[in-house]
Amino acid sequence: MTSAPGNGGVSTPGSQGGASTGASTGSFGSGTGTGTGTATGLAQTAQEYASKVSDAAVQAKDYVTDKVSVVSDKIKEIDFAALSENCKQYARQNPGQAILISAGVGLVLGLLVRGRR
Repeated sequence: MTSAPGNGGVSTPGSQGGASTGASTGSFGSGTGTGTGTATGLAQTAQEYASKVSDAAVQAKDYVTDKVSVVSDKIKEIDFAALSENCKQYARQNPGQAILISAGVGLVLGLLVRGRR
């Protein structure tokens, strides 16, 4: 830091080569320098974005909560005994397709369980 002309020989932050970056009244840090304005602007922008992200997170949470309740209600309505019987009947009528479907489902589940290693 260097002493800015016209401020009584007091060093001001951001002064380089004797040039003042803002209006000074002779005391340390009393001027509004571009560094302070930039920091204030960045802080305000960060607060605005934080508020927007927070609002979006609340909306996303509400949306997911609603969808989870709908899905859980649908799962409760499923008659698994009837579904199982329908699957057995389909497999007896179409054994080739049932084997191919089972192999495909097994392959997909294997890839999902294995993950990205």
